[in-house]
Amino acid sequence: MEKEESQNKEHQNLKDENSELGADTQAPEETEKKDEDKKLSPEDEIANLKDKVARTFAEMENQRRRFEKEKDEAFEYGGFSFARETLNLLDNLERSKQTLENDETIKDKDTLKKLIEHINIINKDMISIFKKNNIEPIKAINEKLDPNLHQAMMEIEDDTKDQGTIVQEIQKGFMMKDRLLRPSLVAVSKRKTEEKENNQKNPENQEKKAKN
Repeated sequence: MEKEESQNKEHQNLKDENSELGADTQAPEETEKKDEDKKLSPEDEIANLKDKVARTFAEMENQRRRFEKEKDEAFEYGGFSFARETLNLLDNLERSKQTLENDETIKDKDTLKKLIEHINIINKDMISIFKKNNIEPIKAINEKLDPNLHQAMMEIEDDTKDQGTIVQEIQKGFMMKDRLLRPSLVAVSKRKTEEKENNQKNPENQEKKAKN
């Protein structure tokens, strides 16, 4: 009996070992089949490669265009900040001119006239240099207020002008090619219509004001 039991155990162990070996031998075959199923055909591989090449080329082209645009902008507007700072010189010249003209100690004297002449010459030379570098002053006086170019600082009553017309330039604005370097600070016209209309509608108020 003991011999039979030992033989049965050995026989069972052999079966287990064979089943494990069979499993080991079947697993690689199944994986190989799966890998074969996953493999693409040559046509699909070529199509994928073409798609990758097209995407890479498109990215390179976009980068090239961005670089060209940045290079052109740097060339055309590289002095933008410098030009804006230089406008302060014009402002200082204008302030100096006004200060001298309002100085009672030298008013109506030849010295003042000579100083003003020199200031005007320097001012014209600077404007000329700006124009050579595509920096142009913005038109303001008698122009309609344009929020893209002008900044209204105050309103002045003036019935001779259409409402919103620029009647005074507080600080000159400039353009650098198609870019705003700084807006013009201006005063615009405002009609005296409300008071007139009220007086016309209520003549009794005029009589009361006259009596008072």
